[in-house]
Amino acid sequence: MRGRRFGTAGAVAALLLTVGACTAGTDAGPVPRQWCASGTLDAQGSSAQRNAMDVWTRGYQRSCPGSTINYEPTGSGAGIKALVAGTADFAGSESLLDPKEQEQADAQCSGGRAVSLPMVIGPVAVAYRLRGVAELRLSPATVARIFSGAISSWDDPAVRADNPGIDLPATPVRSVHRSDESGTTETFTTYLTASAPDGWALGADRKWPGPGGIGAEGSERLAETVAETDGAIGYLELSYARRGDLPVARIRNASGEFVPPSAEGAGKAVTAPGDGLTVEMDTGTRVVGAYPIVLVTYEILCDRGLAPDEVPLVRGFLGWTASAEGQRAITDLGYAALPEGLRRRVADQVARIS
Repeated sequence: MRGRRFGTAGAVAALLLTVGACTAGTDAGPVPRQWCASGTLDAQGSSAQRNAMDVWTRGYQRSCPGSTINYEPTGSGAGIKALVAGTADFAGSESLLDPKEQEQADAQCSGGRAVSLPMVIGPVAVAYRLRGVAELRLSPATVARIFSGAISSWDDPAVRADNPGIDLPATPVRSVHRSDESGTTETFTTYLTASAPDGWALGADRKWPGPGGIGAEGSERLAETVAETDGAIGYLELSYARRGDLPVARIRNASGEFVPPSAEGAGKAVTAPGDGLTVEMDTGTRVVGAYPIVLVTYEILCDRGLAPDEVPLVRGFLGWTASAEGQRAITDLGYAALPEGLRRRVADQVARIS
């Protein structure tokens, strides 16, 4: 599955990875020799997994001389478009391919088909900036009303009810959403649809469906917008909130607990049923400590039909990210490791790529 190289975009991706290396705050250990191969891969897509990709790419290239992995965090929608156009070796996306996209992607796979391999699990944090408020608790209904525009002030009775004893200012609410097509947006709006149907009637989509608010392209810019704006609130993958030192709301789960986003809490809200490669999120789980807003990023690529010189590098890089060591390497960022049975199935699928 080879089209043109990214050229300038690949250089931009390399720069982004260099910036990430200065800010991500964690490093992977040495990559075992069994995973090492040389060559170049160009990939793009989900910005939610960008910080995980920074760690993996940095560690792989340091341990495996002659390898270059360019990952451009353009968003899930852009990644899928690059995949079906044949200009990406793999795409990262929280959204699975729809039937038309699957057919288009399969056409790029000579003798094979595009497969979606879950690789990154992480909580979607609701980050905010509200002067004088160090801790915030929000129920699903309140979150839905904030992002639908029904709540316009931070001292609204619904917000006060979630936060007894907290002195909330009359600061206007400034909700921030992704302006690009995003799997994080689809995850967040799917959560609102399931958890607060009375307050969210706008459905779930990769493209933000709500009225008003401030649009920001990519998770990094969304984090910056929240940080720069008093009264702002937005949704983004937890590692971006940590990197920007943003406070995050505790979200009420189905058991009535107000839970902060964490890898452990996210892991309690996902299951990997059967023997397939899908992950299910249970926003209504009553498991103690479960955090209810969780995304899963899939690496989408051809199971067969890759150029012969690319196969060892694809198997090596994705084989390592799917290994127990590779999964552990990103947990300090707030990502949850794949459930072990699922991790083994993903690793087996990677080993069969040709």
